[in-house]
Order: sequence, then structure tokens, then C-alpha cells
Amino acid sequence: MSGLSRATVSRLPRYLRMLDDIRESQSTVSSGELADAAGVNSANVRRDLSDLGFQGTRGVGYSVSDLRARIKKELGIDGRRRVAIVGAGNLGTALARYTGLSQRGFDVVAIYDVDPKRIGRYVGEIAVSDAVSIATDCEAGLFEMAILAVPASVAQRVADLLVAAGVSSILNFAPVRVTVPEVVPVRQVDLSTELQILSYYG
Repeated sequence: MSGLSRATVSRLPRYLRMLDDIRESQSTVSSGELADAAGVNSANVRRDLSDLGFQGTRGVGYSVSDLRARIKKELGIDGRRRVAIVGAGNLGTALARYTGLSQRGFDVVAIYDVDPKRIGRYVGEIAVSDAVSIATDCEAGLFEMAILAVPASVAQRVADLLVAAGVSSILNFAPVRVTVPEVVPVRQVDLSTELQILSYYG
């Protein structure tokens, strides 16, 4: 990684989504097109890509294939990433079935739960495993990233378990913030909070 700002990193997936959408139809893209896709101005785009060490050609724009490859490498998704989902309730099941994850380079390889009624059931082609095997599977390299879709009361305990087992990063959908060492990136997604904020504006 090249020490990009949080704002730049947050925009890279938006650029990448557009590049994925147009890669079959055009070979170059302008900063204006990328700006429209990301909801920023062209100056932001040029600064972001300059910080990325990527230069376009005046009057032509940026190579779609080269920029796409560069962004994927920076985001660490130039190869497939293995993901585990902890929690096989409604949200966890929906996330496991979301085809967008695979399309973007993330393979759900394991789903865990503590409910005996869920353990052994299949979500797509993956059987739900007993949560007691999380640490062993992570340490064995079955997955490197984890999505938490568990109740608030157990989220921190699960996060601690994953960190101790060597997980590289966590996406937390539990309705509570989890605390992890700085070396383990975590993104907190509280759907109810986001809806409350949206309700204010709507």
C-alpha cells in the first residue's frame, strides 16, 4: 500500500466499479467520467490517481485496463480474497448469497453459527459450521477476512477471537462498535444508524 488518505481509499472502489462497467466498451476514461461516477470533481480524481502513482495522457485520459489493474492491486484484490461470515441469521445468509461479493473478488468460503438448528444447513453450496471451529479454520488459512453478522452482545468476543486467530480485516454489521488492534482494519456498518441519518434528510 502507498499510504493513501482515507478519503482517497474510499473513492477507489467507486472508480473501480465504473472501470469494471466500461472495460468492455471503451479503452480510455477521462477524469470527468471518473468524477461523475465517484460524486467528486475532476481535481479530486487527478489528485487521487497522482497519489496512486498513476498518470493519464493529456487529451486522451487514462487507460481503463491499466488503471483498473493498478486500483485492484492497491486495494489488495488483484487476487481472490477468502471471506468468512460469522452469523447465519437473516443478514448473514443474505450476505452469503450476495453475488456481488464474488464479482468483486471476494469468495465466501465459510459461514459460522452457534445455533444447532442452523449448523449443518446449506447456504448456497456452503454448509454452516459450528462457531467453535472459527479459530482453527482461520489459523489454518481457510479465510483471511471476516464479516460479523452477530448480535451486539457477542460481537466483541467474536472480534477478539478472530484477531487472536490472525484474521487480516473485519467488516462489522453488528449494531455495536468493536475494538481491535490498529494492525487489524475494521469497518463498522450499523444499518439502523444509517437509516436514522437518512430519515433526517428524507
